[in-house]
Amino acid sequence: MTMRLENMTALVTGGAGDIGIAIATLFIAEGARVILVDRDAVALGKAGRRIGSSALKTVTCDIADEVAVAALFGEMAAGAGPLDILVNNAAVREHTRLADADAASWQRILAVNVIGTHLVTRAALALLRQSGRGAIVNVASTFGICGRGGMGQYDATKAAMVSSTRVLAIEEASHGIRVNAVCPGSVLTGFTIGRASARGLTDDELRERGFVSAPINRWGTPEEIAAPVLWLASKEASFITGAVLPVDGGVSASGMRIA
Repeated sequence: MTMRLENMTALVTGGAGDIGIAIATLFIAEGARVILVDRDAVALGKAGRRIGSSALKTVTCDIADEVAVAALFGEMAAGAGPLDILVNNAAVREHTRLADADAASWQRILAVNVIGTHLVTRAALALLRQSGRGAIVNVASTFGICGRGGMGQYDATKAAMVSSTRVLAIEEASHGIRVNAVCPGSVLTGFTIGRASARGLTDDELRERGFVSAPINRWGTPEEIAAPVLWLASKEASFITGAVLPVDGGVSASGMRIA
């Protein structure tokens, strides 16, 4: 390892999921101290034990709760010093066609994916500005770029994240903060496996045909998402801001229809 994040502090939301764990593990291996945040205390505890590092701190927080987010960052400001990296990885999903989506389902997904992400980002900005080398990496989705049938609400929230990445990059450049996004395609995670099982797909069926068809004809791994997140957070990407990087096996380049 090159210790690209030595003596840096990173906060990662959605920390109990496989992508959050992969990001935290890689950041720690590269020298960072990581604050891992998730609203599921039990899953977060398991994630902490899986990572197993003294450089990790886990914090239970629902990012859709403005009071809880303010308390989290108030505590950080009082004791942790500057924050160097924020990774907005937390998200929830709604698996509904837009014609069937009701107001309650929109409110559930917007509360976390759009408003919650904004609350965390807004609260983090003061600490990131103190750093002098602040970086925000948003984990959006390739489907926020190209769309697909059946998950329009999720994809719309990820499109909002893509847009806010570009706007915030402009607004925060004068404060020395870079803002970029990675856009994963089909990534094989515990969540994906669990949902496929609930739909009656076997592991073999899931692994062979459960992903969106792409030029690189396979699932991505959480580690393959973590690697570009690390690079965008590091000084190696110091002249990059406002970038939206597809990490999707070529889905967004292929122009194929996604039904």
